[in-house]
Amino acid sequence: MERDKEILVMKDIVKTFPGVKALKGVDLNVKYGEIHALMGENGAGKSTLMKCLIGIHPPTSGQIYFEGNLIENYSTSDALKMGIAMIHQELSPVEHRSIMENIWLGREPKTKLGLVDHKKMYEMTKDVLKLIDFNEDPKTLVASLTVANMQMIEIAKALSYNAKLIIMDEPTSALTNKEIEQLFSIMRRLRENGKSIIYISHKLDEIYEICDRITVYRDGQYIGDGDTKDINVNELIKMMVGREVNEMFPKVTCDIGDVKLEVKNLCYGRKFKDVSFDVKKGEILGIAGLVGAGRTEVIETIFGIREKSSGQIYVDGNEVRIKTPADAKQNKMALLTEDRRSTGIFPMLTVFQNVIIANIQKYIKKTGLLNHKKAIEDTNEFVKAISIKTPSIYQKVENLSGGNQQKVLVARWLLTNPEILFLDEPTRGIDVGAKAEIHRLITNLAGQGKSIIMVSSELPEVMGMSDRIVIMHEGKVTGILDNTKDLTQEEIMRYATGQAATA
Repeated sequence: MERDKEILVMKDIVKTFPGVKALKGVDLNVKYGEIHALMGENGAGKSTLMKCLIGIHPPTSGQIYFEGNLIENYSTSDALKMGIAMIHQELSPVEHRSIMENIWLGREPKTKLGLVDHKKMYEMTKDVLKLIDFNEDPKTLVASLTVANMQMIEIAKALSYNAKLIIMDEPTSALTNKEIEQLFSIMRRLRENGKSIIYISHKLDEIYEICDRITVYRDGQYIGDGDTKDINVNELIKMMVGREVNEMFPKVTCDIGDVKLEVKNLCYGRKFKDVSFDVKKGEILGIAGLVGAGRTEVIETIFGIREKSSGQIYVDGNEVRIKTPADAKQNKMALLTEDRRSTGIFPMLTVFQNVIIANIQKYIKKTGLLNHKKAIEDTNEFVKAISIKTPSIYQKVENLSGGNQQKVLVARWLLTNPEILFLDEPTRGIDVGAKAEIHRLITNLAGQGKSIIMVSSELPEVMGMSDRIVIMHEGKVTGILDNTKDLTQEEIMRYATGQAATA
């Protein structure tokens, strides 16, 4: 095996779906023993290209060479046998089965009598887990593992197929910083052992930390590739979006009015205690903290998804009782949830259905029938206003890019005409171009006098967008800071780790 030799060559790959040319003759070359980043905005064609590679969607035209051999007309199981494995962003383990049963599912070693040889499977699992320094008992139920450890099992499964090329799609989206370090350590070890990794992520800092080379796509076309060290961040962003994104955080000074929402001594079981803050009209209030600090639980409790143990919530100076999300909507609140896939979009429904679903009562006539004309007019208005890229409002949401799915959810809640918006990780898993658009939209809403409460794990986002920042640590507010030019990430982290006194 030669390090500079290519394990994978994809040449002039075209993929056409009915009415859409998803890939327009793209290339990809991956070397033995390298970590290779695929970059591009959502909808650039990265996922489609990988589905062509692993046998889900055969290319319409083009050639794929693996280890020097032309491969064609193959299935996903054929790809695995050749040594090509993919770890998807949405993990789907069989949770109520053991680690070893998950790794060898459908390939269990058998005794001479044709029964599953559990003893042999146990030893085989120990051997494959050893490759990634994972010390969990093979008999452990997968349901008891963290997301990070489930990912380790997926890597182990790939290695059990003797994978030579492993594709990782947004592998860090649900991991803590410590878990990301652990994953990167394993990736480096795999690289040292000659394995090749294709790495898909929107987190630019990760790309520069872990990847050797980068290939960029835009609108289904190959834009270019190069060594990571030779491409600076601004060049990379320009390659991805076709323009310079100078204003990632287009925050403008808005007129800030009276207090709109006030929370006093809010408690929810053991998750958080005595949380107090307020947000004013036209203000963007950031909520920062490490994973597990209680940020999401706080806004879900205010919105009525969870029932508070104690504390008071005031809107326009009047105490309100919110026991359900319907109560929150009555008080002109809206919530963009953290995980758009599991608690946001209805993937099989259309853009139109996803947009109107939270406000459907508005369109019910006295006859009980839906006023389609008005609903369609409003949906088209919001699709245009916030630049949702879709062939039509009757396109299924699952066919849109991540950034456009997020915009559909924003349109859904704006249609309810809220005055208080809770945005939980509003730009998670979307590309830099879409992030800038979402940030611009948030700023415009604040300019209209809306009160915005934004939870984000990305400190540059919190600092770039917020007027004030609430910082939480282990279920308590440790500080509420004005976002001045002198505020640093280090100071926020002091509060987020409990090292600073309560402000």
